[in-house]
Amino acid sequence: MDDPALWHRLQFAFTVTYHYLFPQLTMGLAWFLVYWHWRGMKADGERYRTAARFWARIFGLTFAVGVVTGIPMEFQFGTNWGPFSRHTGGVIGQTLAMEGMFAFLLESAFVGAMVFGEQRLTPRMHFAAVVAVAVGSWLSAFFILVTNAFMQHPVGHEVAADGTLVIADLGAYLFNEWAVVQFAHNQAAALVTGTFAVSAVGALYALRRVHLDQARIYLRHGTAAGLAASLLVAWPTGDAQAKIVAKYQEPVLAAMEGRFETGSMADITIIGQPNVRERRLDNPIRIPGMLSFLAYGTFHSEVRGLDEFPPEDWPTNIEVLYYAFHVMAGLGTLFIGVMMLATLQRLRKRLETSRRLLWVLMLAFPFPFIANTAGWMTAELGRQPWLVYGLFRTSEGYSTVVSTGDVIFTLIGLAGLYFVLGLLYLFMVGREVAHGPLGEGQAAHG
Repeated sequence: MDDPALWHRLQFAFTVTYHYLFPQLTMGLAWFLVYWHWRGMKADGERYRTAARFWARIFGLTFAVGVVTGIPMEFQFGTNWGPFSRHTGGVIGQTLAMEGMFAFLLESAFVGAMVFGEQRLTPRMHFAAVVAVAVGSWLSAFFILVTNAFMQHPVGHEVAADGTLVIADLGAYLFNEWAVVQFAHNQAAALVTGTFAVSAVGALYALRRVHLDQARIYLRHGTAAGLAASLLVAWPTGDAQAKIVAKYQEPVLAAMEGRFETGSMADITIIGQPNVRERRLDNPIRIPGMLSFLAYGTFHSEVRGLDEFPPEDWPTNIEVLYYAFHVMAGLGTLFIGVMMLATLQRLRKRLETSRRLLWVLMLAFPFPFIANTAGWMTAELGRQPWLVYGLFRTSEGYSTVVSTGDVIFTLIGLAGLYFVLGLLYLFMVGREVAHGPLGEGQAAHG
């Protein structure tokens, strides 16, 4: 508790985790809006225009709170992580600037036109604004993930005369192998969040027997896209992410699976508890050979355990890393099962009358947020004890001039502010959902 690095890390972890609840939803909704606006431009497209208007309002609210909660993170690079910013700013500062100047500017410039411009713009201009918002949101994610990928697998840099890092090869930096894989996996996961949100609202309206035409659209498109996105998260993007961790961060792979000893035919653990003190996994239920196959493509490949690496290079919190990874993987598997069942019932034209399944879809919408949070915990806890993997340790990167008391004080303040923002956001979105996508008096027949 007296370690100042712990409080600096905890403050940034809290702000970034809370902030990412909102961008993952806007990125997941963006392409629904593009599709519905495109369908709405056709002669019989009023029902799709209605869907687009409704979700654009939710998008706008979510975007606004995402902007507000994202601003403190920018200041934390200077206040809490000054040595890290000085050492790596010549590299990661480039993509953070690109994100602000190009991607965020593009998205924020057109989001107002998307939400409020339907009556003021031609249909084609309004559609172009929607596309610009979607492209901007995903481009923003790309630049942020390139920044994070450098911290996970640093490439395209060199050491300047003063010892700081600068970009030597911009192409290698921007198209880092880790960044490409991470972007695909992250965006597929964001799509899962969007699809579950759309499906949940459709299920709510179907259960209440209101806005039935809109409920059919949300259920049909949400479950179809949800199945595709859930499968993409597992393969090929999740498979590629596992292989790249095995290639460049072997201690992390071992910690994620609680593997303390080296060997071939490595098992994947379904259930178990890592016992770091005894360097073993307690009460494991395993699938033989699967870790070897997922990491290296054959069941007989050798997977190195933590015993092959010095303890100072182990992830600093193996237990939380292990559980975060298994929560993410377990929920991802459940998402596939839920969406497969929903798609089957939809193809049989029974989804709208399957009340138990509708309840599952309605209540399941928080779980993609949990899975995404667990996924990012896996990535960031796995990278420890490094800020830039293999180059710059976390213990060297925090601002020593900022006292532990100052960090705790601002953390409490941020937590209180974000609590109020969260309540306000839930109230506003809840009011939109309760009012529905249609005008008064149209709810019953939708």
